[in-house]
Amino acid sequence: MPIVVPLRSVDALLGLLADCADAWDMPDRSGDPVDLLDHDRQCAELLRRAHPGDEQLQVAGLVHDIGHRLVPGDDAGHGRHGAEAVRQLLGPRVARLVELHIPAKRYLAAADPGHDLSPASRRTLIAQGGAMSAAERAAFAADPEFAAAIALRRADDAGKVVGLAVAPLESWRATVTRVAGRH
Repeated sequence: MPIVVPLRSVDALLGLLADCADAWDMPDRSGDPVDLLDHDRQCAELLRRAHPGDEQLQVAGLVHDIGHRLVPGDDAGHGRHGAEAVRQLLGPRVARLVELHIPAKRYLAAADPGHDLSPASRRTLIAQGGAMSAAERAAFAADPEFAAAIALRRADDAGKVVGLAVAPLESWRATVTRVAGRH
């Protein structure tokens, strides 16, 4: 299993996110139609609008896919890799939400037939364990972070719009710094 080095500063995290410009969820670019930086910023912005009082959730949206950059090609493990990278800097809740965005996808695939997964997300669902069973759904719904994980996943699935104007990465520095400081 790959070893992921924990991020130790806001500057290091923002540098990694900046490196996500022109980096893609699938190494051959067959995945989502926007690069990782655009996708993460769109996701974070959607969460900021829908959950203005939950900066940890917003920051989880901003960093949820960095695992793709850390270990390219490991779609099934990218949530775990991202969580490992941010846990020391951003705290256990942000790390847990990053890790839960994949189980939330599996939950929604089973529980909400109207939930719209992108073609790339539908392809990777199988490698990530497929739609949850009834028992898995019940256990996941009992998780204290269930609602936040579902919100993150819905923003994840909505934040794939080519050309959507969102705030620049640097505008997130103060929020990321506050979240890191509270941890």
